[in-house]
Amino acid sequence: MPEQLWLPGLEAPPTPTDGLFFAVFPDVNTAATISKLAQELCADTRVRSKPLAANRLHVTLLHLGNFAGGLPPDKVDAAIRAAASIHMAPFTVGFDAVASFGSKPRPGPLVLTGGEGVVGLHALHDALVHALQHAGFGERAGSIATSYVPHVTLAYGMPWAAERPVESACWNVREFALIHSLLGRTRHVALARWPLAAAES
Repeated sequence: MPEQLWLPGLEAPPTPTDGLFFAVFPDVNTAATISKLAQELCADTRVRSKPLAANRLHVTLLHLGNFAGGLPPDKVDAAIRAAASIHMAPFTVGFDAVASFGSKPRPGPLVLTGGEGVVGLHALHDALVHALQHAGFGERAGSIATSYVPHVTLAYGMPWAAERPVESACWNVREFALIHSLLGRTRHVALARWPLAAAES
């Protein structure tokens, strides 16, 4: 049997092990309310999908990438510098609909979405994108400025369903965090948190 040629350019890329993103989290009471809704929605569909635990519910502000073999220190440092430069007053968010993020008719994530109630999240997202570009995060700082849809993931592998209204879930956003996601291990570790406060005049 002839030997196979070794083509370094065709080798499979390493599997990502670590993710990095900015997020905000609901307060304990709101998280419990959202968790209860997720449980009810999962029960209504009669599928095996499990709702996310209350302590894992969050809104991703900005996903900074997935990496193999640990987080790049330079990316973490740039993200921290960018976050430290943010000056924004606390604001209220409200999510008042559930929608599928999968491609019809395939199963996918079921999420909470909002209309006017998520304007503050858009503003914080845009401020972070701008700050990252000035903090030397790299080329990805420009590519992450794509369309942003604030949402709270309730469960994965849910049947596709049209968007429909639900009782609004609201809370006051008083801080945001930089999160290290241990991919495949359902663990999120907060690397740092920043309180929201308006710039002093």
